[in-house]
Amino acid sequence: MGWTKEARYIYQKRGVWYFSRRVPSDLQRHYKRSRIAFSLHTKSRRAAAARAVTLASKLEENWLTIRWRTDGDLFSKFMNGGSLAVAGDASGPLMTEASQIYLGAKGKNRPLTFSQAVNRSVRYLVSVAGDKPVDSYERVDANKLRDALVARGLSPGSIRRTFSVVRALVNFTTRELGLNEVRAFSSVYLGEPEALSSAMRRPIPLKDINRIQMLCREMDDEPRWLIGLISDTGMRLSEAAVLILADLQLYHPQPHITLRPHPWRRLKTQGSERIVPLVGASLWAARSAANAASNQFLFPRYCDETRCKGNSASAALNKWMSPRVPSGCVVHSFRHSFRDRLRAVECAPDIIDRLGGWAVEGVGETYGTGYPIEVLSQWAAAMIEGSSPHLRGSSSELLT
Repeated sequence: MGWTKEARYIYQKRGVWYFSRRVPSDLQRHYKRSRIAFSLHTKSRRAAAARAVTLASKLEENWLTIRWRTDGDLFSKFMNGGSLAVAGDASGPLMTEASQIYLGAKGKNRPLTFSQAVNRSVRYLVSVAGDKPVDSYERVDANKLRDALVARGLSPGSIRRTFSVVRALVNFTTRELGLNEVRAFSSVYLGEPEALSSAMRRPIPLKDINRIQMLCREMDDEPRWLIGLISDTGMRLSEAAVLILADLQLYHPQPHITLRPHPWRRLKTQGSERIVPLVGASLWAARSAANAASNQFLFPRYCDETRCKGNSASAALNKWMSPRVPSGCVVHSFRHSFRDRLRAVECAPDIIDRLGGWAVEGVGETYGTGYPIEVLSQWAAAMIEGSSPHLRGSSSELLT
C-alpha cells in the first residue's frame, strides 16, 4: 500500500485502485475501524486520483459535520450505529455552537455591535425555545420568539432585526455544513404594516433643520460638528463618525468627502462608497472639525483605531436633539429629510441614490464611473437654495 503526493489516499490491489484514509484520533470513537478503505472500481490511476481528491474533500466536510454533532452520509457505513446523540432528524450544531461558527466566519473586522446583536438574538431564542440543533427549530419556536419579544416591549424594528440576525445565522450555518434548509424563521407574521410604519423615523421639517444648524454653529463643539456634517449630506451617523482628515477634500473647487471603508468600520453596502459634496452647514462642520483635529480622526470622541462608538454617539446626539425637533425625529431623520429636500428641487432619483449611497437599480448603473463631482455638487447646492438648477444660474456661492 502507498501513495504519492500527486496521488494521495489511493493504493492498488490486483490491478484495481482503492481509496484509503486514516480516521483522525478524535473521531475514531464514531467509526468501526481506524481507517476507511474501499474500492474505487477503476484500473485507471488518473481516474482513481481524481476521484480520491473528491472523496477526500467530501470526507473532510463529513468530519467537520461530525465534529458539530452530525451523522455521516457516504461514509456512514463505517460508523457505529447510534454513536451520536441527535434530536429527531436534526444533525446540526446547537444554536449556541452555530452562533460561534457564524461569528468566526462573519464577525471578522466587524464592530463590537455585530457580535453583540448575534449573541443577544441567540439568547432571546434559547430562552424561549431552548438550545437545540440549529436545523431542528420549527415555526412554533419562531412564534414563541416573536411573542416573547413583543412581551418584552421591543419595537417592531428591533423585532425585525432580531429575526433578520437569526435567519442569517441559520442560513449560513446550514449552507456551510450541508444541512437541510430551515425556513422556520422566514415569513413570520410580525404585525400589520401599519403598525410597523408607525415606528418609522420621520423626516425633520426644514425649519427645524435650519434652527438645529444655527444652534450647532453657536455651540461650535465636536458633537454639534457631527450633527452639522450629517444635516446637509444625508450621511449615516456611522459613516460620518469614522471620518479621518484624509477623507476630506476641502480645497477642491467642489469641496467633498471621499467616503470609503476603514479598518475600524466597514461601510453598510457597496453603494455606500461614494463622493459626498460638502455644502452649507456640512461644509462649515467639516472645516471646523478639521481645524480642531489633534490626530487623524475628525471625531475622536466617537472613533479611534479600534472601534466606532456609534451607539454612544447616537444616544448623546439624540438626547440633545430630542427637545429641539418634533416627536419621532432622530439623528437618522436627517437622512430622510435629505431625500425629501432633493426631491423638492426635482433631482433625478438616480442622482439622489448616488448622493445618499442608496442602492441603484439596473445593469446600466454598474457601467462607467458615475456622476462627476461638479454635477453632484450642483444638486447639493440646489438643495440648500431650495430651487432646481434648471430654473436658475450657477449656485457656486452656496458651497461656502
